[in-house]
Amino acid sequence: MASRLPPLNPLRAFEAAARRGSISAAARELSVTHGAISHQIRSLEETLKTALFERGGKRLKLTPQGALLLPAVTQAFDGIAAATALMNRPSTSGSLRISCVPALLSLWLVPRLGSFTDRYPEISLTLTSSNDSNLIYSPDIDIAILYGPGGWKDCWTRLWSTFDLFPVVSPTLLNTRPLRSVRDLHDHVLLHGDDGREWRSWLAAADQLDMPRAREHFMGDARLSTEAARHGQGVALGDSITASSLIAAGELVIPFDLAVPAPDAFYVAARNDVRAAPIAKVFIDWIFDTIETERAAQPRPASRPSGRGLPSTRKRNTSTAVPLLEESE
Repeated sequence: MASRLPPLNPLRAFEAAARRGSISAAARELSVTHGAISHQIRSLEETLKTALFERGGKRLKLTPQGALLLPAVTQAFDGIAAATALMNRPSTSGSLRISCVPALLSLWLVPRLGSFTDRYPEISLTLTSSNDSNLIYSPDIDIAILYGPGGWKDCWTRLWSTFDLFPVVSPTLLNTRPLRSVRDLHDHVLLHGDDGREWRSWLAAADQLDMPRAREHFMGDARLSTEAARHGQGVALGDSITASSLIAAGELVIPFDLAVPAPDAFYVAARNDVRAAPIAKVFIDWIFDTIETERAAQPRPASRPSGRGLPSTRKRNTSTAVPLLEESE
């Protein structure tokens, strides 16, 4: 006869307290009192006949026995949550709420939505323009597509793509105000989609970090700086994903054969229970399939001819990076 499992409520109290590192935080999460969590943990320890937490100290610390139990309990609760999600959302129909980096949303995702709608006509999408990682945990968002370092806790995360950064400019502006060398950037407005870190990185790679910069605009978002460049307002740093369509259409050109890796990358993230739902899975599969198919079929748009004043040793490797298939639970 199989041994009797510990009761569910004490296991929930133990898992929440271990994950949060605090009895009070676990009590708030489970909407019960501090005393109730303490009682449930003591009950579980009595059932198992072993201490699960070391007493004393401001933050809870697991005993070796508690550390052994926690992964199994966490996996079990995740499995229950995933099964519940499958029961509640058994088909690929309904609504899905997506938050996405503004530049990626307007310049990459929106132009490709038709292919998703054709494949899944019964799924309605609500799109939010944001790069706030806190939205991963919001009940108002199902899937977040973020630009950042990754490593967000208590969720499923998968690297979608790394990418390169390089100057982009409208052909009209380039015809009236040429860029024969990097030093000619002094005669142009530099358009920033961030606080200036990305341009500093590119200028450092071009050995021109000391170049005087007469005029600059800070826009706080790559979508705005890219659009400003498209309208001839200056030179922006485009990237090999969001600017690719504008370059292919001839609305932007690449004046220098030099690119630098972006400091962060694009990630897809979701809460574990949401990620298990079929409606979320088909969107996640679609966005990964789309970028991988495009990169396999279309090489990166060629730069303008070389001879722009950059040392040949600084020219980039033009091979196309493939998104890594890493994920964390």
